[in-house]
Amino acid sequence: MTISSESIQHRYSEYEMLQLSGIQHYVFCPRQWALMQLEQVWADNSLTVEGSLLHQNVDNPFLRETNGSQVITLRGFRLASDTLGLSGVADAIEIYPFENAPKSKPAILSSKQYTALPIEYKRGKPKISDCDRMQVSAQAMILEEMLGIKIQKGAIFYWEVRHREYFDITDEIKSEVCRLSEEMHAIVKTDKLPRAIKNSHCKNCSLYDYCLPSLKGKSAKKYLLESIQGDDLIL
Repeated sequence: MTISSESIQHRYSEYEMLQLSGIQHYVFCPRQWALMQLEQVWADNSLTVEGSLLHQNVDNPFLRETNGSQVITLRGFRLASDTLGLSGVADAIEIYPFENAPKSKPAILSSKQYTALPIEYKRGKPKISDCDRMQVSAQAMILEEMLGIKIQKGAIFYWEVRHREYFDITDEIKSEVCRLSEEMHAIVKTDKLPRAIKNSHCKNCSLYDYCLPSLKGKSAKKYLLESIQGDDLIL
């Protein structure tokens, strides 16, 4: 399955584009994504700062590595799809001459000239959730659209375990990416935050206090009045 005007009827303008990386946040927690997208809320914690530091060299667009071979690693590669309505930057894309594609690795994609593998770098370790895989799959779909090639594999490198996870980019995953992008655009149109669903991951979220603020013994009315007065003072 490749993205086409037949599979997605609407083609988004540049003003409707959403951040590609947002699909990872949306799968993890729709409300977290919406707070960033609709309310422009962002806050750092130790996890987000660590992630930013780890990415400083990973997505440097001026690095073009060959590692002494014919394999070229492109970093900070800009991506955009007017059918998904997503744009952003891929951490890394490995380009292999077709005849020299590594036999020991899974088949990556087929092309007469070359093969390619989109790679995302993440702090921590592999997750049970598909949030990281959906982000890489969206990158692969956009590359297919931009380059006219078919991508069958993606990879995620996790810093904590120093291990690269390969996974298949199936038609089912691509259909899910299309569904998620449509949901994200629909939420932007309604301009309405998804309701909060508290779970075990909430405490590690840097937006926890914005999403689920503590009343600290106050009534909801008093909390809201004080928040409004605080905003007035800032203005």
